[in-house]
Amino acid sequence: MKLSDFDFDLPDELIATRPARPRSSARLLVAEGDRITDRHVRDLCDVLRPGDRLVLNDTKVIPARLFGTRTRGAAQAHIEVTLLEPRADGTWAALVKPLRKLKEGEEVVFSPDLSATMEGREDGQARLRFNLTGEDFDAALEAAGQMPLPPYIAAKRPADAADKTDYQTIWAKETGAVAAPTASLHFEDWLLADLAAMGVTFTHVTLHVGAGTFLPVKVDDISEHKMHAEWGRVTRQAADEINATRATGGRIIPVGTTALRLIESAADEGGMVPWEGKTDIFITPGFRFRIADGLMTNFHLPKSTLMMLVSAMMGVERIRAIYDHAVAERYRFFSYGDSSILFPQGD
Repeated sequence: MKLSDFDFDLPDELIATRPARPRSSARLLVAEGDRITDRHVRDLCDVLRPGDRLVLNDTKVIPARLFGTRTRGAAQAHIEVTLLEPRADGTWAALVKPLRKLKEGEEVVFSPDLSATMEGREDGQARLRFNLTGEDFDAALEAAGQMPLPPYIAAKRPADAADKTDYQTIWAKETGAVAAPTASLHFEDWLLADLAAMGVTFTHVTLHVGAGTFLPVKVDDISEHKMHAEWGRVTRQAADEINATRATGGRIIPVGTTALRLIESAADEGGMVPWEGKTDIFITPGFRFRIADGLMTNFHLPKSTLMMLVSAMMGVERIRAIYDHAVAERYRFFSYGDSSILFPQGD
């Protein structure tokens, strides 16, 4: 298929730069087969069924964007760093702007407590070693760092204190993401409690969302696109819970494309298996879903890999009609925008 098959016109004013407040007041497009209904996230108890299982990504976003100063004699340079992932040798892979102003062995100071030394570069990324490790590093990063907002928000406004709460799920636990599983941002404690009371169950998995999630597709033939890899884990307990729900006829509904990509990576012909590692699964039309019966997800960028994923779930023509409806009804798009819940089959 061609990249143009996943394009659509999106008015700039529909790109959300702040989330709905309260979280569950965000709108929810419900697509069940050919039927579309306009609801709100707070109405999920009316949309889901007893016996459904929501799969939740419990990754925790780190404040990965840092601003510091490199000193070289009397000259100083302002350096912007976006952390990507920790490496086995204790360094961090990072994007540095401007990379040309930082030489190997030079130090960038971010705060009185936090600094990093450049140890090398490869493929346009820097390798940084921080002066702190463990809990000391976490605390200093929390104090000095900003949330790594998606480029389409960062271009409109800087991150601020509100984003440290807004850009984090209420069940975030496993530190390591540099982007949020944004469909999960709509949940509140009372909504989880009400869903549980009606018989919906929950399974937690971990996929550390990387900055690669925002990389554009640069090839016209999508089969030539190389997907970025992200680390994830499905525990034995999580696999058993999902398999038990499938055995009793319940629906498996990942909340977010990250949870969906992970469980489909961990699936085999018999169901879910415990799994840990990096996944670069690329889900495009024609993909056979082995675990997911539906998907709760926000509205995605034109010509993105996530548009290809939802097209695989619903069909290219059907997702085009869904997005036409969302634009016409003025849904808010992208990470801080409204949500949808997609079921390929109707009742």
